[in-house]
Amino acid sequence: MTYTVAVRTLCEFTAKLGDLDLRFTPSATALEGMAGHAMVASRRGEDYEAEVWLQGEVHGLAVRGRADGFDPGAGRLEEVKTYRGDLQAMPQNRRALHWAQAKCYGALLCAQRRLARLDVALVYYDVTSQDETLLVETCTADELRAFLELQCDRFLAWSEQEAAHRGARDAALTALPFPYAHFRAGQRELAESVYKATILGRTLLAQAPTGIGKTVGTLFPQLKAMPRQKLDKLYFLAAKTPGRALALEALRAITAPHRAWRETADAMNDDPPPNDGGSTGDEAQPPRPVAADPGRAPPRGTGRGTPQSAAAPLRVIELVAREKACEHPAKACHGESCPLAKGFYDRLPAARQAAVGATPADPPRLDRAGLRAIALAHEVCPYYLAQEMVRWADVVVGDYNYYFDLGGMLHGLAHAGQWRVGVLVDEAHNLVPRAREMYSATLARAAFDGVRPRAPATVAPALKRLARTWNEIVGRQLEPYAVHEELPQGLLTALQNLNSAIGDHAAAHPEDVPSELLQFWFDTLQFTRLAESFGPHSLFDVTIADAAQREVTLCLRNLVPASFLKPRFLAARSTTLFSATLTPMHFHADLLGLPPDTAWVDVASPFDAAQLRVQVTPLSTRFAHRPASLAPIVELMARQFAAAPGNYLAFFSSFDYLEQVAGLFQALHVEVPVWTQARQMTEGARADFLARFQAGSRGIGFAVLGGAFAEAVDLPGERLIGAFIATLGLPQVNPVNEQMKARLETLFGAGHDYTYLFPGLQKVVQAAGRVIRSTTDEGVVHLIDDRFLRAEVRRLLPAWWRVETA
Repeated sequence: MTYTVAVRTLCEFTAKLGDLDLRFTPSATALEGMAGHAMVASRRGEDYEAEVWLQGEVHGLAVRGRADGFDPGAGRLEEVKTYRGDLQAMPQNRRALHWAQAKCYGALLCAQRRLARLDVALVYYDVTSQDETLLVETCTADELRAFLELQCDRFLAWSEQEAAHRGARDAALTALPFPYAHFRAGQRELAESVYKATILGRTLLAQAPTGIGKTVGTLFPQLKAMPRQKLDKLYFLAAKTPGRALALEALRAITAPHRAWRETADAMNDDPPPNDGGSTGDEAQPPRPVAADPGRAPPRGTGRGTPQSAAAPLRVIELVAREKACEHPAKACHGESCPLAKGFYDRLPAARQAAVGATPADPPRLDRAGLRAIALAHEVCPYYLAQEMVRWADVVVGDYNYYFDLGGMLHGLAHAGQWRVGVLVDEAHNLVPRAREMYSATLARAAFDGVRPRAPATVAPALKRLARTWNEIVGRQLEPYAVHEELPQGLLTALQNLNSAIGDHAAAHPEDVPSELLQFWFDTLQFTRLAESFGPHSLFDVTIADAAQREVTLCLRNLVPASFLKPRFLAARSTTLFSATLTPMHFHADLLGLPPDTAWVDVASPFDAAQLRVQVTPLSTRFAHRPASLAPIVELMARQFAAAPGNYLAFFSSFDYLEQVAGLFQALHVEVPVWTQARQMTEGARADFLARFQAGSRGIGFAVLGGAFAEAVDLPGERLIGAFIATLGLPQVNPVNEQMKARLETLFGAGHDYTYLFPGLQKVVQAAGRVIRSTTDEGVVHLIDDRFLRAEVRRLLPAWWRVETA
């Protein structure tokens, strides 16, 4: 098997030496980089070739990449690098990496064009002055070939190891059995849909009820499809930490020795087997959403057959936020400050080898704890070791932002490495609000004013101009909140001038950039980047909470992230978005920019209506009526608890409402244990809250609808027997949401539903889904609001519920 490697990956593997140095040296933005490359090309002659695709084979290694440019008249290959600031301040190890890339491209070009010699040039383009610095070396084809061979020889042992791993991985995944003795009801239909969508290169929107094992039901078929689709990697993207934990647990179960499922099947997947016996077979009928397609169901596993003797050799890595992975948060990320950055690239090869494991069939766990242990054993930074290991992992588990954000690392690496990737989006109903955050930008006057006293003198004039422009915008606005149809050109000019001023100062004095100024610069860069694509999908609004106190906010507020997300869906071989609450489909298709041929599957619930009593109590929980609602809600909760003592969750629309009801309940019913969600809870505090829900214990946990305990929480059996939901979950009616409603009405003709109704009912169904987790669970859900009786609301509740009215 020939192993294929990109020139960039090859050189980053072989030519990076010395310290990890993240002292902020300003680099060009992506847009500035593209503009710089285009400017350089425009200055060349008519025969100049830009973006030259090159490939070749060296010692059994397929090397490929795209050189920035070739001037056949001058006999010069160019590698263009954009920058700002003092070029002499560039670290030598970065310059050496650039030369390595250029020479590798040169060797491939000489072989492809049969050239005897070549000028190899580094073109450094200053995005501020638009000046070029040209560094040229004249090389013979033999010299360049020898250089490329040296890099390939350094990489060869690793590539042979990687090729062997890929072969073993694909063989193991092809023969991979389903990890449990049988599928849960509905799980097989979900798995077949995911498999076919992957095989056909489709996007799939999969709605499946809580409790059927969606994580295993999506991961298993994606893994089975990887060899057939020649997928390099699978990205499992979660909205919250519990989603990542469930994915890691599922992956351990799926790839563990087959004997493991015999020991854990009853504990983890204990529903009765479906009538067909439950193994995933080639003979299975295709799922409804792609019934006419020629794709096949996931290949048959061994079902209840002979156990495997070894684990599947799958490298799984968990990505966590930098602040959670950093060992020395008080130190800067460079060798003169942090011991784990000192000599990072010199110690990286040993750490990298340890991370893939001495025994390829049994790779180490690369979750947060596993990576940390390896990193510290080799004295390298855990966070940046994780980023390196993404290149060599098979499955990456991380947050949405790693792929969907404007600068998402996983998307960038996949594009640069030309990887074929599959994407799973867990709890996908969260992607709309999360993506809106990713593609919004806010500038707060308080933060701006906090920057000015410590700002360097060279930046002060640009800050003054921005202050003047800001004051003009506020001075013309009479209302506390207003939407502007256009972005003020004066504001954009002032921001661009400020970005340049801070950039120039940071380039000349990288150690003299106050942290407040640096953060504000990041904010202004985000604002100006998003301003370039401003359109109907976003609002520009100004909020004046208190002009005298300078409580003023400028916001580029994204409402419809579709145009930003659509390229990410198209970049993946296939994407499956799954959740228990994706109804209606068109809501998500419109707002997320799903491809027109997106498939849809709505997996029927395996639960019986007799398992869950759903009762509507028709009183008003609207803001004006909340004082009158307190006593009836407390009475209902006490009556239910007395009739069936056990563990309950009670959900409210806000912390204020929660605290009012909890306070009254505790005052009147001191005999009932009560615990409440706090406004800001650490991971440990959240764990303690959930630990109160034990089989045999009793009490009521009070929580906010849509918060940490309203989804991705698994409390089966006696750990949770009921829930009270004292709200319809609708977002607050305020000027921002009313503007959103008006814009979405214009775009889709469904402003109220898209802004209020659909998001609210998703939260309600998610919260209610905590109660029934298996076909043996029984419980009760009290829906406390008269609007639950409305037909348009009832249509959005699960079809298997039998709703009664008190």
